[in-house]
Amino acid sequence: MNLPQNDGPEPRWYTRPVFFVADVHRAARFYVDVLGFTMAWHADDGAGTVCQVAHGECEIILCADAARRDRGRLFIELTAEALADFRRWCVDRAVQTTETWWGYDTLRITDPDGNELFFPTPD
Repeated sequence: MNLPQNDGPEPRWYTRPVFFVADVHRAARFYVDVLGFTMAWHADDGAGTVCQVAHGECEIILCADAARRDRGRLFIELTAEALADFRRWCVDRAVQTTETWWGYDTLRITDPDGNELFFPTPD
């Protein structure tokens, strides 16, 4: 499929993954309290089943949906220095991480619902 050409600047594609979770409040606490994200918004003044958390430009929508059992994976690339700082931060706060291989060495964090955050080790 060929998309129409634009004579102006390339349009920005703003993306946010949606992670399906069993309990949006529990998931939000994990991202905010454990990983240091901030709460960007929560539907229905905090009573809804959808919210968004953010850590800088990394934004994730969390959605409680009993019909969805699938899990997601978010690939987050940091500089070597930022990844080293993040590793120390995780150790200091007892955040459970695992080392895995995904084409190269990768740090993996799994949320309480099985969604994964992958941080590749820079060359």
